[in-house]
Amino acid sequence: MSRGPWRWLSGWDAMVTRPLGLLLLVVACVLGFVVLSDEVHEGDTQDIDERIVRSLRREEDPALPRGPWWLAETARDVTSLGGFPVLSLLTAAVCGFLVVARRYRTSLFVLASIVGGWILNALLKNLFHRPRPSVVPHLTETMSTSFPSGHAMLSAITYLTLGALLAQFAEHRRVKVYLLTVALILSVLVGCTRVYLGVHYPSDVLGGWVAGLAWALFVTVAARTVRRRSPALREEAQRPVE
Repeated sequence: MSRGPWRWLSGWDAMVTRPLGLLLLVVACVLGFVVLSDEVHEGDTQDIDERIVRSLRREEDPALPRGPWWLAETARDVTSLGGFPVLSLLTAAVCGFLVVARRYRTSLFVLASIVGGWILNALLKNLFHRPRPSVVPHLTETMSTSFPSGHAMLSAITYLTLGALLAQFAEHRRVKVYLLTVALILSVLVGCTRVYLGVHYPSDVLGGWVAGLAWALFVTVAARTVRRRSPALREEAQRPVE
């Protein structure tokens, strides 16, 4: 691992696998979210937000998105990966796997972490209460306020938390990177579809990504802290999957 395309991972892995490095990333994400939310609240992002949303629609008819005919339907399929039903089923499946593998404490921790992130998203939405974009017709149904994007934040929380969990079972660093990369790509794709479908401003999605990443990193720090203090959790983490 000292040579080759994976050499750069050594320094990155050393930073993000230590509690101090993770805490610094959490603080950076929180500060970034505070700055962004202040800009949104003051209306400083409104002009650029509306321009980007409009640029994704055809000039002759704002109800028609740019791109080939199949792109809008694909976006609706992808955006469902960040919806509550899909994320709930995925979380239940992973927690069920952990129960079958007799990792009961880990299952409860994962469930509490993800549900806690969902509650945080609901609180933030109620706090800012930003209206949905009205400059273009929506291409999918919406049921809540706009900032931060629930799909972007919940997908980041769920996929990154589960990706980090699965990475613990992997022995090779490249496998860990692959799992976390897939989790990041899914979160990015879900967020981008929200803007393309006209139901979120770009700043809503960015806020959701930053808040979701902050929560996932915080959960990672908490998991390692709890594991160090709990012999039972350490034993579960080291036990091979049967």
